[in-house]
Amino acid sequence: MKNLLWLLKSVLKAAIFFTLFAFALNNQQDTTVHFFFGTYWRAPQVLVILGTFAVGVAVGALGMVPHWLKQRRAAGLSALADPVHAVTTPRPSTHEL
Repeated sequence: MKNLLWLLKSVLKAAIFFTLFAFALNNQQDTTVHFFFGTYWRAPQVLVILGTFAVGVAVGALGMVPHWLKQRRAAGLSALADPVHAVTTPRPSTHEL
């Protein structure tokens, strides 16, 4: 069962890869992106799409930073308030080294 699940995941990953590869091969024509003040960027269309996706991921991750920091701070304060239930990592003994 484990091998069948691994095979299914591998086939799915290969299908996604080849679909994206075919998309990239079909969108190689040059595209011009016009910015302000007459500046522009000319590149293959697939690079423009990839660049737009990368910028979107970066903006989304930066938008989540305040929430992540708030969650870390709340987790730290709850660990200080209730040290009995705080998660700690055991230290290795000198005999195990």
